[in-house]
Amino acid sequence: MGFSIVPLIDSLVHRTYYSAGLRPQTLAVDSETTIHCWIPNSLPVSNTSPSAKPTLLLIHGFGPRATWQWRNQIGPLSAHFDIIVPDLVFFGGSTTTSPRRSEAFQAAALVRLLESLGLAAAGRVAVVGTSYGGFVAYHVARLLGPDRVDRVVIANSDMLKAAEDDRALLKRAGMGSIPEVLLPKDPETVRTLMKLAFYRPPRFVPSFLLRDFIQNLFSDKIEEKMELIKGTILDKKDEFELTPLPQEVLIIWGEHDQIFPLDKAIQVKKRLGDKASLEVLEKTGHVSQVEDSNRFNQILLSFLLGSPKSTL
Repeated sequence: MGFSIVPLIDSLVHRTYYSAGLRPQTLAVDSETTIHCWIPNSLPVSNTSPSAKPTLLLIHGFGPRATWQWRNQIGPLSAHFDIIVPDLVFFGGSTTTSPRRSEAFQAAALVRLLESLGLAAAGRVAVVGTSYGGFVAYHVARLLGPDRVDRVVIANSDMLKAAEDDRALLKRAGMGSIPEVLLPKDPETVRTLMKLAFYRPPRFVPSFLLRDFIQNLFSDKIEEKMELIKGTILDKKDEFELTPLPQEVLIIWGEHDQIFPLDKAIQVKKRLGDKASLEVLEKTGHVSQVEDSNRFNQILLSFLLGSPKSTL
């Protein structure tokens, strides 16, 4: 196998989470599904001693581990929230024996996770999702309703994605299928994915490092992840139609996103209605929370901690 840098990066990332007062936990949320997550040391919450902080659920997208995707948010956000960072089903340590593969199924599993932790009825929850995680965040907000979820953040997530959008992405990538793009098997495909995901992709990454990333970040549960991609119901109008949420919604989008281009953000905002607002991060791509984490965190905290808008 040789030397791998991934465990070293994992160790550094985990230190960030431990320093923010989080710990890893694996919970069976029902008879079929097990969710691995990072939770505050103070959890689970009891009815007699609820946490003084509101709960914030961070939902990752396809790509590296959840901890890697949110590592730049954990420190700033943990001062204000009890943060829950789950691995979605078939990512990291989360799995299921259920045959269901939709983002609605992922959301139901996360709702059961919150219930297992005593959080679904213990106060307000804010939900943040990026890319595929934004699809899941929308469904979590629907399932829990405005009495339990008061604010929703959807980052770089085209919830109006249809077959023509996939065809346009494949043309930009020069590839033949969406799984080929999202589940790279060789260094050149990783380089292509980085060019699509980043406004300023790394100029040079040695092939041996990219092979290390593929082996340790993209090679587990491949068949199941392909089923997740095929199971996405966004463009199946008989099963899903994007409608306004009752909660306040913030849409954050990278100006130069080549996975889900900016014009889709405008369409998503329009479909989500008057309670949705859009913030565009200049000089960022699909992973705006990584490329400009300071600005991303400022926008996020301003929205999550701000006063509710008047309904008059």
